[in-house]
Amino acid sequence: MIRKEPLFLILFLTVVLSSCFKEEKMIPRHPRGNVQTDTLAMTDNYKNQLYFDLSSGKVVSQNLKTISDIGFDCRPGGWKVIVNSADFVQVADLGAVPFGVTYDTTGVKWRFDKSNGNPDSLAFGNWFEVTNGDTVSNGHLFAINRGMDENGNNLGLVQLSLDSLKHGIYYFRWAKLNGTNPVTASVSRNPAVNFTWYSFNQNGNPVNLEPPKEAWDLLFTQYTTLLFTDQGAAYPYLVTGVLLNRDNVAGVMDTIHSFEEINLDLVNSLILKPDLDVIGYDWKQYSFVTGTYAIMTNRKYIIRDAQGVYYKLRFVSFYSTSGATTGEKGFPVIEFQAL
Repeated sequence: MIRKEPLFLILFLTVVLSSCFKEEKMIPRHPRGNVQTDTLAMTDNYKNQLYFDLSSGKVVSQNLKTISDIGFDCRPGGWKVIVNSADFVQVADLGAVPFGVTYDTTGVKWRFDKSNGNPDSLAFGNWFEVTNGDTVSNGHLFAINRGMDENGNNLGLVQLSLDSLKHGIYYFRWAKLNGTNPVTASVSRNPAVNFTWYSFNQNGNPVNLEPPKEAWDLLFTQYTTLLFTDQGAAYPYLVTGVLLNRDNVAGVMDTIHSFEEINLDLVNSLILKPDLDVIGYDWKQYSFVTGTYAIMTNRKYIIRDAQGVYYKLRFVSFYSTSGATTGEKGFPVIEFQAL
C-alpha cells in the first residue's frame, strides 16, 4: 500500500530542503578534464609539506615541516600572526610582563590555532591595539612551545614580544624562555603570498616558504586540530591531512554520490565552505587490529580553486604504490578531475 503524506508535511520538507541549497547564479561551465592520479610523498614520518595545484596537477613547492615556527599575515589589511601547527606549536599569553627575564610556564594555558582557519580562534589572538593610527603591541608577552620534529624531539621554548606593525613591516623581539640570547627582528609583508614565515632556529630568519598564493590549492601536511573524548572533552592532537589555500579556495565533502556521478550540475546544489580543514584528515581510518590505514571510500570532495574552476577529488590509498617505497604509509594517492 502506498502511504500518502499530509500536505503540510510535504510543504514543510520542501522549505527545509530548499534552505540547504545556495541561492546564486549558475556556475559557468569549463572544459571538463580527464581523471588524473597523483601520489603525494609526505613520507612515513610525515616530514614533508607539499603545496599542490589542481590546474596543473603538480606539486609546486615542497619543504620540511620543521622549517618555520610562526607566520605573518601578508594579505591586504592583514594583521594575524599564526603558528606552524604541523609541529604542534603552542602559545601561552604571559600577560603584561617585561621581556627578557626568566619565566616559568607551570600552570599556563596553552593555546592552538583552530584548524579551520577561523581568525577568532588564533593562539596569539588580537595581540595589538591601535594608538594614534599605529598598530602597536598590547603589552603582552607570549611563551611559545615550538613543539616537536618528525621524530618526536622537542624543539624548545622561547618568549616573544610582538611590538608593532608599521608600513607593512612586523617588528618583534624574542629570546630563550630564560631571557638569554635576545633577538630583535622584523618581517616585511610580501603581497604575493598569504603568509611570510619565520624560524627561531639559530638567530632567527624569515622563511620564503609559501609559493605565490594563486599558484596552489591544497597543502598536504600534518596539522594540529581538536579531537574529543567519549565524554565530549576536547584535546589537541596532531593529524595528517590536507588544508585549503586561504586565498579564495573553498570545498565541501560529498558522501552521497559516487565519484562518477559528481558533475557541475550537482555542484550548483551545494554550499562550499572556505574552512581550511574541509578535506582534513578523516578520509582515512586507522585499524588498531591490523595496524594499517583504510581509505573512507564514501568520502569525495568538491573544490573550487581561486580561478573559479571546480574539481572533484577522492583518495585511493595512503600507501605508496610504486618504486622503492611501495607499501609505505604517508604517500596519499588521489584522483581528481576538473568539472
